[in-house]
Amino acid sequence: MKWLTLISFIFLLSSARSRNLHRAARDADHKSHIARRYNDLKEETFKAVAMITFAQYLQKCSYDGLSKLVKDVVDLAQKCVANEDAPDCTKPLPTIFLDRICQVEQLRDSYGDMADCCGKADPERNQCFLSFKVHQPDFIPPYQRPAADVICTQYQDNRVALLGNFVYTVGRRNPFLHAPAILGLAAEYENALKTCCSESDIGACLDEKAAKIKEAAKMIGLQQQHECRILEKYGARTFEAHKLVLMSQKYSKAPFAELVKLVHEVKDVYSECCEGDMVECVDDWSELLNSFCSKQEVFSSKLKPCCEKPVLERMKCIVKVDFDEKPDNLPSLVEKYVQNKEVCKSYEAGHDAFLSEFLYEYSRRHHELAEQLILRVAKGYETLLDKCCKTDNPAECYGHAVEEVNKHVKETQELVKTNCDLYNTHGEGDFLKGILIRYTKKMPQVSTDTLLEIGRKMTAVGTKCCGLPEDQRMACAENYLSMVIEKMCKRQESTPINEQVSQCCNELYSSKRPCFTAMGVDTKYVPPPFDPMMFNFDDKLCTAPPAEREEGQMKLLVNLIKRKPQMTEEQIKTVAGGFTAMVDKCCKVADVDTCLGEE
Repeated sequence: MKWLTLISFIFLLSSARSRNLHRAARDADHKSHIARRYNDLKEETFKAVAMITFAQYLQKCSYDGLSKLVKDVVDLAQKCVANEDAPDCTKPLPTIFLDRICQVEQLRDSYGDMADCCGKADPERNQCFLSFKVHQPDFIPPYQRPAADVICTQYQDNRVALLGNFVYTVGRRNPFLHAPAILGLAAEYENALKTCCSESDIGACLDEKAAKIKEAAKMIGLQQQHECRILEKYGARTFEAHKLVLMSQKYSKAPFAELVKLVHEVKDVYSECCEGDMVECVDDWSELLNSFCSKQEVFSSKLKPCCEKPVLERMKCIVKVDFDEKPDNLPSLVEKYVQNKEVCKSYEAGHDAFLSEFLYEYSRRHHELAEQLILRVAKGYETLLDKCCKTDNPAECYGHAVEEVNKHVKETQELVKTNCDLYNTHGEGDFLKGILIRYTKKMPQVSTDTLLEIGRKMTAVGTKCCGLPEDQRMACAENYLSMVIEKMCKRQESTPINEQVSQCCNELYSSKRPCFTAMGVDTKYVPPPFDPMMFNFDDKLCTAPPAEREEGQMKLLVNLIKRKPQMTEEQIKTVAGGFTAMVDKCCKVADVDTCLGEE
C-alpha cells in the first residue's frame, strides 16, 4: 500500500484555509462525513490515520491484514467523494470503522469477548471496543529494529512502506495515543533516519534517538490518557475549567473571551480523540492549530517561531513554549471579588460565567501555583458564596475569602516543601521507604508489587520535580501526583481497595490529592496471620545484585507493615536497624544460611 506524503504532514494543509470549528455549521454543506474528511486530509494522510485507527482497535492483527481494512475504507471514501448519496456514505465515521471491524472473519477467535461489542448499538458499541484496548500489551513481542545498514536501505528504497509500518507499530502498542501524536513521532523518526544514516556509527545514533522517541511516546501517552480521564470521569465543565486555568497561566495577556472560546474548541477536539475517532481527531487538530496560529498575536508574542513550523512540529513547540509574562499593573482581585458588596448579584446572574472569569483572573496572576490548587481555590470560593449569598449580610460573610484561599495555598506549599526537603536531604531510597510506609498503612489490601509500583511512581515525581526552581515545583508535583492517583483510582473501580480509598476516588478532580494526603491508617483492616516464613532468608540476601537486594528489602518492609499496620516510626526503625545488623553480620561469615536462621 502506498503510504505517506504523511511525514512532512502535508495534511496539515499548510494552505491557510480558514475553517469553522463548530461542527454543525461546518458539516452543513456535506451529507457525507467520510467524503469531507477524505478531501480535507488527502489520500495518503487519510490512509495513515485509518491504519492507526484499526491498529489501535485490532492490536493483534498484522500490518498486511489491516492494510486490507484500510483499503476498504479508502475505497468507500473515494466512492462517497464521487457521490455523497451512495450507500453508507452518510454514516458517521466511527460507525464506518466499527462496521468494518465487525465484518472481520473469526473476530471472536482472536479477540474473544470483544466480538460481543458488535451486538451493541453506537455509541455503546464504541465504548465497548474502547474497554478492550490494552495499553502496552504483553502479547505483542518487543520491537526488533532491523540492522542499521538494512533500515537505511529500506528507508531509501521504500520510505513510505517503512514509515507506514512505523505508525502501525506505534499505534498497536499505544492504543490510547492520539493519531496526531503518532504522526508527530513518525516525523521525528524520519528525521532520525535522515541524520543517522549519514553517520559512521548508524546503530549508536539510532539507539540514542529511538530511546528519546520511545520516552516521548510514553510521556505524551500518559498525559493524553490523563486528559481523557478528566473529560470522561468529571465531564466537560471540569475539563474546561482545568484547561482554562492552564491557558490563562500560559497566555496571561490574552483576552478572557478568546481563551474561553479556545477552551471550548479544545474540549470538542479532545472528545473526538478520546473516543478513538482518529480521522476527525487529526483533521480537527489541524484546523484548530491553523485557527490558533492565524491570530497568534492575540494569545502571545512567543508563538511566532512555533507557528512558522510544519504543524506536526508546531504542536510540540506550542506545548513547550514558555509562559507569557504577567501583564503589568493588574489590579488586586480582593477589591472585585471580596470587598465588592455586589458580588452575590454578579454570581447569581451568571454562576458559571462569574466563576470562569474568577479562574481566569486568578490564574493569570499566579503562574507558580498548581492548576489543581487553583481549582480548589475556586471551589472554596464557590462554596463560600453559595453559603454567604443566602445570609442577611453576604458581604460580611464572604469578607473572609482571603483566609479561605490562603488555607488551600499554604497546605500545598508546605506539602511540596516538606517532601522535596526530604527527597533532597535523604535521597531516593529513603524517600521511597517513607512513601511505602505511609501508603501501605492507608491501603494494606493492595498487593505488595502494586504498592511498590505506586511508590516508585511517586518517588519519580520527586526525582522529576524537586530539582526544579521553587516557582515550578508545585505545578510539576501536583500534575504528576494527580496522574498517579487517577490511574490508581481507575484501577480501583474494578477492584475496590477499601472504604477510604473509594471515598477519596469519588472526590472532585482537584480534591483527590489532598484527600489521599490526609488519609490515615485503615482501622477496619484485619491483618493476615503472622507468617514466620516471611523471615526465612537465604544467602541470596548477600549474593543477589544490589537492585534485587534493595527490592527484596522493600517488599519485606511492605509485608511487615501489612501484618503490623499500627507500627510506629520508631518500631519500624528498630526492626530495620536489626535487619541491617543481621545482614552485615551474616554476609561476612562462611555459613550464611545458618547465621541467618539463628538471627
